Amino acid sequence: MKDAALDGNEFQEKPLAQTTAADTAPPAGTTSETTRRRGTDWWGEVKGIFWLILVVLGFHSFIAKPFYIPSESMLPGLRIGDRLVVTKFAYGWSFVSPTIPNPVAIFKGVVLRQQEDSWSVSLPFIHGRLFGSLPTRGDVVIVTPPGTHNDYIKRVIGLPGDRLAVRGGIVFLNGVAVKRGPLHDTLIPVDTNSPCSEIDYPGARETLPDGREMCRLPTYTETLPNGRRYETIDLESDSQGDNFAEITIPANHVFLMGDNRDRSADSRFALSQLGLGGPVPYENLGGRAEFITFSLDGDATFNPLSWWSSLRPDRAGTSLHPAKAN
Repeated sequence: MKDAALDGNEFQEKPLAQTTAADTAPPAGTTSETTRRRGTDWWGEVKGIFWLILVVLGFHSFIAKPFYIPSESMLPGLRIGDRLVVTKFAYGWSFVSPTIPNPVAIFKGVVLRQQEDSWSVSLPFIHGRLFGSLPTRGDVVIVTPPGTHNDYIKRVIGLPGDRLAVRGGIVFLNGVAVKRGPLHDTLIPVDTNSPCSEIDYPGARETLPDGREMCRLPTYTETLPNGRRYETIDLESDSQGDNFAEITIPANHVFLMGDNRDRSADSRFALSQLGLGGPVPYENLGGRAEFITFSLDGDATFNPLSWWSSLRPDRAGTSLHPAKAN
């Protein structure tokens, strides 16, 4: 009986003073109150944002970037409000390829609402292109005029070694007139981004029987020597750009023109006239325009409900590669 009593004492609770750390440890896999109170890992968040920005800028610099059409220099193919995809690798990479944000310009544009030509920093001119190649005649390209950091969009007309002239609005390549089809009209719907102002297009605005407002513009189909064709607008019989003395395009340069021939500052005009100053070094080409992603008529506001009604549904997916003549 004595032995039995002694054995029963072995199952009595241990005094509190004898409780071990193991007895009070939280179950495996749970978070302690101290850990929960540490809050957000701000340094981790900053690093995550940094790497995200770096990836976006890398893609923007070397693969593709969006582009917004701000002018009517490429009518009828491109209209104000069109959003494009521009591939950066089409001709290799040059000093204009990298996208380097300019914090000062961004602050002035976003916070102070000041008009800024560009929100990025331009590198100094560097000769040559990495894995470089010349564009194909007829390509629609993004170009940075020498000495500036603005982006223009134009069409490649002349290549190195070409003799190029413009006489009476007709382009001559190596002494031969570029083929033009018969004159016909292009009807462009009038909206906020395409107002068809009387100053720019006198007498062009008209109302169709169904009540729609249209801009009727005189158009020629132009076909380059390689068979690529596209539409051009010729408004005036004797505008400033209708005559351009013959030049020979230097090596590694291209001659660029807008499709809206009387409303385009391009290689026919000096830099002081906001043109391209003649043939452009191929290093200044920022990429090739591929297709339209979407287009807005200019009536959209910050209210997302207005975005859908502002879309031009017929524009999305339009290829910017010129067709090949049959």
